[in-house]
Amino acid sequence: MAFPYWWLAVLAHGLLVVFVAVAVGDTLLEVAEERPGGDATHDKAPDRDAFSHAAPNLDPAKQLNFAVGNGFFKRLWVSAPASTSAADGLGPLFNARACQRCHIRDGRGHPPLEPGTQSESMLFRLSIPAEDEAQQDRLDSGRETSIPDPVYGTQLQGFSVAGIEAEGRVEISHESIVRELAGDDRVELASPRYALRDLAHGDPHPALRISPRVAPQMIGLGLLEAVDEASILALADPDDTDGDGISGRPNRVHSAELDRLAIGRFGHKATVATLNEQNQLALHVDIGLSSPLRSEPWGDCSAAQVACRNAPHGGSPQYDNLEAHDQVVDLLLLYTRHLAVPARRNPRDPDVIAGRALFRQVGCAGCHQPDLVTGDAPGHTENARQHIWPYTDLLLHDMGEDLADHADDGQASGREWRTAPLWGIGLTGAVAGHTRFLHDGRARSLEEAILWHGGEAATAREGYAALTAAERAQLVRFVESL
Repeated sequence: MAFPYWWLAVLAHGLLVVFVAVAVGDTLLEVAEERPGGDATHDKAPDRDAFSHAAPNLDPAKQLNFAVGNGFFKRLWVSAPASTSAADGLGPLFNARACQRCHIRDGRGHPPLEPGTQSESMLFRLSIPAEDEAQQDRLDSGRETSIPDPVYGTQLQGFSVAGIEAEGRVEISHESIVRELAGDDRVELASPRYALRDLAHGDPHPALRISPRVAPQMIGLGLLEAVDEASILALADPDDTDGDGISGRPNRVHSAELDRLAIGRFGHKATVATLNEQNQLALHVDIGLSSPLRSEPWGDCSAAQVACRNAPHGGSPQYDNLEAHDQVVDLLLLYTRHLAVPARRNPRDPDVIAGRALFRQVGCAGCHQPDLVTGDAPGHTENARQHIWPYTDLLLHDMGEDLADHADDGQASGREWRTAPLWGIGLTGAVAGHTRFLHDGRARSLEEAILWHGGEAATAREGYAALTAAERAQLVRFVESL
């Protein structure tokens, strides 16, 4: 029979937190973990809207602005000129017409689900190696994380406004990889291959690198932003001094908003330091909108695309000649900072408890750090001093050759990726209507996602593969409960 234990734990910054643990078999479940977003956890139904609720601790005076921010997140932008002058400026090149088109109901995106189709929620980053000293200096300073293709820019745009050619499309094929599991079980993985097709402006740079990315889920981003840099650095072990085979390290990038080098924590390779910068980057490159930090009205049109750069834009003096002006980006920031984290589902189920122990036993927690504590969070104090359970260390890890894109991004190598937060991952199917995981959506299930892990995570992958079928099911059931 389960029985409670009470004790005190001193967490970062001198914060004293009282929490409960319940003994189940040989494991302890911390009751705090049942509410992974701390006071920013919601208890609403785990349905298709589970990622779209305001944090319950959001200041009531901000609730209306949260709703308005949601409206901007869903807004379908139109090309300029238009009668709706506050909603025009789309493109000229774009990946999607609205934030929500990429982040499906605030959840994760997916690759094309049918052969020959395009997915608005998947993009293809483009980069080349530095070709001269000036380009290398920009990379070394952190002011740029990559050098764009001289013709096609920072990502391939498959959509465009009338009168402007879309840049091209990506053809995806697959090769089979088989993973062996204990008990003579086998899992067949589909390894994607990418080829550029129907390019509008001729061949790209011969050293072009393509990095496929699907849009991540949006919950808890303000909490991750509020974690102190010192707490993240305390988890880093770039030289693997403890000999556990895991050597996480931060990606340091220049923040235009903070005007200094800072730890990147957003994006699949942690190339953006603040949520405001991440929002404005997406507005600029994915939708083609100018904003205070990204004021060029042509979005991702390169200097070689003259017609694209000369196309009409939606800026006007009324809005500081910007398409997404200060009020828009401020409301989007409030919205994205306060999307609540869902409460855990069935956290005391015996199989979930057993899976939690196995998750730690095989080494998954070496990168997917279970809990963190947020700092003061100026400007969004609702996220301050929260004990959270995101299951990420926000650090870069070498994930092996199978997941490599061979495209350096800031200080991240072509084999490194930021540890993805796992909170809410079990609701992906309910929210986004699919179960595709990893940075490019290649994994069709959580088990496939685990089996794709390599590099620093190879030991954990092999530990999972060595479990019995029943134990593997328990570990997956635990992850689904997050």
